[in-house]
Amino acid sequence: MTGKWSQEATEHSDALDLEEGVFSKDDPKEIARSLKRSAEQSKRRKGTPLQSAMSMLTFYVNRAGDNLSASRRKTLEQAKDELRALFDQG
Repeated sequence: MTGKWSQEATEHSDALDLEEGVFSKDDPKEIARSLKRSAEQSKRRKGTPLQSAMSMLTFYVNRAGDNLSASRRKTLEQAKDELRALFDQG
């Protein structure tokens, strides 16, 4: 396989079909809304929409690791909180 396996997994995962550029958005609320939409529309996910969306976000953060700037990591961590809030609202 060429390229990084994590990129392959993110792009071709059975979990979710993600909107292009979702993890590069600057607004945590936009990231969360996009992930929520993808999770709710996916026919291939395992688990609940929240579990699927959260696992993709966590997967991305973990794979990016030290390559994430502090501000980028903060935005993505805030997106986790936004995601939980969105799903709590129903």
